[in-house]
Amino acid sequence: MSDLLPVARARLTAAAPALLGYAAVRAVGMVVFAVAAAVQGEDALHRLKGRWDAVWYVRIAEHGYGYEVTLPNGDVHSDLAFFPLFPALERALAAVSPFDAATAGLVLAWVAAFAAAWGIYAVGAQVAGRPAGIALAVLWGVYPTAFVQSMAYTESLFTALAAWSLHAVLRDRWVLAGLLCSLAGLTRPSAAALVAAIGITAVVTVVRERRLRLPVAAGALLAPLGWFVYVVYVGVRRGSVTAYFDVQAAWGNSIDGGVALARFIADQPPLAALGLCAALALVAWVLVLCVRQRQPLPLLVYTIAVVVISLIGAAYFGSRPRLMMPAFGLLLPAAVALVRLPVRGRVAVVAVLALASGAFGAFSLLGSGPP
Repeated sequence: MSDLLPVARARLTAAAPALLGYAAVRAVGMVVFAVAAAVQGEDALHRLKGRWDAVWYVRIAEHGYGYEVTLPNGDVHSDLAFFPLFPALERALAAVSPFDAATAGLVLAWVAAFAAAWGIYAVGAQVAGRPAGIALAVLWGVYPTAFVQSMAYTESLFTALAAWSLHAVLRDRWVLAGLLCSLAGLTRPSAAALVAAIGITAVVTVVRERRLRLPVAAGALLAPLGWFVYVVYVGVRRGSVTAYFDVQAAWGNSIDGGVALARFIADQPPLAALGLCAALALVAWVLVLCVRQRQPLPLLVYTIAVVVISLIGAAYFGSRPRLMMPAFGLLLPAAVALVRLPVRGRVAVVAVLALASGAFGAFSLLGSGPP
């Protein structure tokens, strides 16, 4: 144990610029939001921990599963659509601290956000060097929907688990990667992207090495376990093999191959539709840049899979940018480009992005619809 402490201290010291930079840009976003909330007479803290999905997680933490809401059109929204790890952690923290479940969720999200920033830095440094890793963590903090990182939502926890799982794969630590992926599978359904990344990388590794190493097999088998266990749990609870998918479909989260997205764009005024098409084209172009950058296979597969999953579902359109946020590999080409700028240029770019992200966050959090 005494040997591990100096190593951990050295790694934290190396990551400190990334974590401090991330903290700075998120602080800018939160200040912008707090000022906007004060101007409108809104409770800023309540907007972060007591609305939309956060309410469902708190209810699960306090009462367990079993709550449903029947909408006027007859649709039934069940809390079984929400994965169990985050509310379980909320419940545990509330039990050993003075926090209620809602506040515990907010604390967990903030801690997880820094763990995610650290993991993102570690992956970026491993792939493109330490300066790019620092820039990558900072850019994740100014992502348009970065305000969700400061909410009692699961994106921060999931991204932390995904980043460190990918880092473990890159370091050939397969069992750790599989365990972290399994935990991610208990956090969000988009863990399917991480499972795919580990599975495909495992197959390619076996083919390249012409042998199956036990750690590789163990990591690949552990990776889908969390997601699979929860899907089975829902199936047993509901008495149907397809119960989990039925629950998600009732929430409008079924996979339709992008039909809902295409219809939404087609229903918009011409200029709005053109803007949405341009945004999708930008995402496609950035994915091409990721391929040209020759990102490592697990990171590339994960990034592409998160984007694809975000686009082919029938989910509420406004949630799609948030669903893409864990795909931090999308930001790596920009991170590499950013570190090529002079210091003043980097500061100016990041400052503008932090203010813009904060303004968009304030607009979204103070609006009526969920992010």
